[in-house]
Amino acid sequence: MTSQARINVKTRRVKVAIVGGGFGGLCMAIKLREAGIDDFVILEKGDGLGGTWYHNSYPGAACDVQSHMYSFSFEANPDWSHRYSEQQEIHDYIQGVTDKHNIRQFTRFNAEVTGAHFDDQAALWTLNLADGSQLICQHWVLASGPLHVPSFPNFKGMENFKGKIIHSAQWDHDYDMSGKKVVSIGTGASAIQYVPHVAQEAGHLTVVQRTPPWIIPRDERAYSGMSKWLFRRVPALRQLHRLRLYLSNEARVMPIFNPRIARLAEPALKAFIHYQVKDKETARKLVPNYTLGCKRILISNAYYPTFNRDNVALVTEGVKEIREHSVVFSDGSEQQADCLVLGTGFVVDPRIYMKDFEITGLPGRRLQDDWKDAAQAYLGTTVSGYPNMFQLVGPNTGLGHNSIIFMIESQVRYIMDAIGKLDARGDAWLDVKQEVQDRYNDKLQDELKGTVWQNGGCTSWYQQADGRNTALWPHATFQFMARTWNVNMKDYRWQPAVKNSAAVGAARA
Repeated sequence: MTSQARINVKTRRVKVAIVGGGFGGLCMAIKLREAGIDDFVILEKGDGLGGTWYHNSYPGAACDVQSHMYSFSFEANPDWSHRYSEQQEIHDYIQGVTDKHNIRQFTRFNAEVTGAHFDDQAALWTLNLADGSQLICQHWVLASGPLHVPSFPNFKGMENFKGKIIHSAQWDHDYDMSGKKVVSIGTGASAIQYVPHVAQEAGHLTVVQRTPPWIIPRDERAYSGMSKWLFRRVPALRQLHRLRLYLSNEARVMPIFNPRIARLAEPALKAFIHYQVKDKETARKLVPNYTLGCKRILISNAYYPTFNRDNVALVTEGVKEIREHSVVFSDGSEQQADCLVLGTGFVVDPRIYMKDFEITGLPGRRLQDDWKDAAQAYLGTTVSGYPNMFQLVGPNTGLGHNSIIFMIESQVRYIMDAIGKLDARGDAWLDVKQEVQDRYNDKLQDELKGTVWQNGGCTSWYQQADGRNTALWPHATFQFMARTWNVNMKDYRWQPAVKNSAAVGAARA
């Protein structure tokens, strides 16, 4: 049997392929089923569903969006235990929704997609998988999200370290930190959650801070049994509660557009730091020197008090070198270490984390080439030159003020409308017009210029090295929902079905 024949044996044909089994992929699958489309598959590179909430299980992992907002609008959970849920409860919610809609039967685990290629004659995509198999589909949805590839720093001598190295996204729960000297590098969203827990276990913890985050108090209240009973028995009360949370979150969009409003809250937050941290010099180092909101605002009641512990030290010097049993800082000081914990986040620029994931569209189009200067899409969902390819949480759909699941649901609605209209027309594919995409992105970048992200005095993962923000949506989420309520057919080119394309596709499959 030839190698080509062996590949064909492993080839499968479906209408829709979904890459990624997190909230986005799950939402897409559920809406396909509701529309009577069962000819789809979820390709999940891991061995379980849940995405971020499956892989990130570090101590203290929790969501910084309220539980009743960080869940599907069509799958309410009246039994959330707290205002803000921890990882295990969110993971359990995802598993419950998965089982309710019987999605596991449509999922292929340990199925890493390594490339996607469009055949304009057959009007079909071929997805290549790491195991050598292929999948043929009419549509595919990239639902892997932007926060799934851990970012590992490249410090001098790091390969020589003899102790344990743990990334927050790949936590080793079997490693015992009791009595150990631990150095934690990074002070982002994950670090402020695991640091208080590590401090309680480790013999000594050194927290290495490059830039301090703005941190606001966390609402840790639990929902009472009566509240949960009422949410179950009177759904309208739960819906009103969700609406109140949504509106209070949306109000936070105002400081994004006017940095002067954001600065009004800073004195109170600075006082909060000095109130919680006893040592004045340590407190001073924990105060950010950029405008509130320029970087991601974090929530915690436990992070600042951690620095009152005798076994915790804050270092603001950069890492110069990693040695076999220590970390050397830029001022020449050295800290002994048994374990390095990397709270260094994720590779968020798709031009980097997708560099080995080749995507080719219409003849002469390669996504890595089209995105060489910046990742761009139309409504963060479709990319000109790549028919029938959709993204969830694509360029400029991230949020700094509300639930990303709201954005996912809006995008899924838009994708379902596109598929429905294509089927109704009997066409083979749709492709957003280049001029429509360019006009949209030019306007979006102009609107971003006045925001706190561009004028807050900081650099963040929201921005590329050239300062362009390709991550965030700069408006209220209801504006995005309105823009994606349905597909404006004039925005797209619609390609009639190619004669005998089904036969061509079957032959290739």
